[in-house]
Amino acid sequence: MKNKKNKDLILSYILTPFSWLYGAVMWVRNKMFDSGILKEVSFDIPVISVGNITVGGTGKTPHVEFLISYLSSTYNIGVLSRGYKRKTKGFIEATPRSTTETIGDEPLQLYQKFGMKVKVAVCENRKKGIQELQRLNPELDLILLDDAFQHRWVKPKVSILLMDYNRPINKDHILPLGRLRESAHAVNRADVVVVTKCPVSMTPLQYRLLSKDLDLMSYQKLFFSRYTYGGLMPVFPDDSPYRASLGSLTENDSVLLLTGIAHPRYFVRYFKNYPFKVKVEHFPDHHDFRRHDIDRIRERYQKLKGDRKIIVTTEKDAVRLNCNPYFPKDLKPFIFYLPISVEMEAGFEGEDFISVVRKLIDNTDVLG
Repeated sequence: MKNKKNKDLILSYILTPFSWLYGAVMWVRNKMFDSGILKEVSFDIPVISVGNITVGGTGKTPHVEFLISYLSSTYNIGVLSRGYKRKTKGFIEATPRSTTETIGDEPLQLYQKFGMKVKVAVCENRKKGIQELQRLNPELDLILLDDAFQHRWVKPKVSILLMDYNRPINKDHILPLGRLRESAHAVNRADVVVVTKCPVSMTPLQYRLLSKDLDLMSYQKLFFSRYTYGGLMPVFPDDSPYRASLGSLTENDSVLLLTGIAHPRYFVRYFKNYPFKVKVEHFPDHHDFRRHDIDRIRERYQKLKGDRKIIVTTEKDAVRLNCNPYFPKDLKPFIFYLPISVEMEAGFEGEDFISVVRKLIDNTDVLG
């Protein structure tokens, strides 16, 4: 324990200067935008930015899905992402032929869920991406920007900042010492802050203490959200006559949890309440599953003990695995994903999250 503390202290001394340097660069960049030296572009239709200042998953895609679910009945929505880890460049609009290689896993997940309701596209240059989305789809009257809090070349009408409950930004440090992409003071640019992945057991006192720690401006709105999970769904529905539900599995059964997300702890913890045996096979976030990875998964699955054995993965991983040419046909009936959705808590004054967002879109008073 003492050796670990000493190593952490030495590492802190080494990384701190680099953290200061990175923070200084980001401070200068933000000041140039704030002063108008670097120009932000506004558009003639509202743009909602959903992002974070923390490296890793804070739940951006589920919260974008939440917004689409509640706003698509009123607005013609376009969703623009950079398409992280895709193998293409430039602007691409999602089509039935799109794959994770052409547009990335999260945009493909959004398209597969909402392709009839929204237009989904990717472009590393958000300004050009919005312009092209509008040119191809002149009926659009609302744009959702996924993971764009640091992309200040576009000035959003509404800026929503997500913060993981388990990694509060006020207790973190700037890269590489911590996980912050910029100073925690950047929270002041947000119109709405959502603390994500909150435990079900949170007390009113915990809400108040967290609100006090964040010390938001009077014009900012604070909400809390948590994940809820649905029933198991087959990753390969055409190859899956086998049906499974978590509630039907007993202590004699085994589940291999397969994750390729930034922070799988929340996902894994969900299964601790069940009696079956659990093994975990974790890969890096947005992992591109190769043949040797699939062989490793098969080996772990074959080693499971129990009357019934299944693999359960996340929605995002399911999108990648469904497109994977190496996944063996004999395993397809036994792999499922766990659908995820967001449950939003009311604000401190009983405010509804979607109502606040609508008012911000329409430029009506949200403080009264």
